[in-house]
Amino acid sequence: MTDLSMQDHGDTIAVLGAGKMGEALISGLLKAGLPAEKLVITERYPARAREMTERYQVRAVSNLEAAKTADTLVLAVKPQDMDDLLTELSPAVTPERLVVTIAAGITTSAIERRLVEGVPVIRVMPNTPALVGEAMSVLAPGSNATEEHLARAEAIFRPVGKVLRLPESQLDAVTALSGSGPAYVFFLVEAMTDAGILLGLPRSVAHDLIVQTIYGSAVMLRESGEHPVALREAVTSPGGTTIAAIRELERHGVRAALLAALEAARDRSRQLAGGQ
Repeated sequence: MTDLSMQDHGDTIAVLGAGKMGEALISGLLKAGLPAEKLVITERYPARAREMTERYQVRAVSNLEAAKTADTLVLAVKPQDMDDLLTELSPAVTPERLVVTIAAGITTSAIERRLVEGVPVIRVMPNTPALVGEAMSVLAPGSNATEEHLARAEAIFRPVGKVLRLPESQLDAVTALSGSGPAYVFFLVEAMTDAGILLGLPRSVAHDLIVQTIYGSAVMLRESGEHPVALREAVTSPGGTTIAAIRELERHGVRAALLAALEAARDRSRQLAGGQ
């Protein structure tokens, strides 16, 4: 993990919106070593702003002040709140600023049209494991973003996990797969824990068994380089318990349900971009 405290990190970063994803990024950056004085936040709810300043020792400012003083603006508001935010920011954001949006479905071109000509915009889809330094973040540049801007954005997101660059046309699929992906994993853990209880295990034991199994399996996938089918087959003995379970998963259409769920998430991301 990059240690931002060891970098010549002169830029000030403003995170506009301290919801779950905004907080995940704030927490991850500070854990990675970004000095608190180089990070400011904006939050429309005073109680939430106080909570964040007390928890992370960062300064809360207005959106307008952030736009005037920060070098990089990370727009972390909900998609439905983006229009009002851009209206507020547009008089103050100049091409010297870098604007990074992590709002699902909002395109770089939609943001560029709302700001003065020449403002560089980068769209990023991270996910909440930024809280533990294991995010998956995908970057896509707008028409004014250069290699230097992409490098600056990567410097923000790499300390909290892995970073990829992809064409913006693929970001709705990224949103469905990795942006929303942690929720699917948590849903699976919830369901398997309930199954463990049904089979007679205490909830705490079932939870620990499943969490460690998922963690270990993810490490195997990342470090072994093996295809998931090969790893699954290594656990699946002829006539054994695992193949009996997989038969039931297939009979209940779990694979088809996952395909349909991710298509629905992608389509919702596209709907959020509608009317831009």
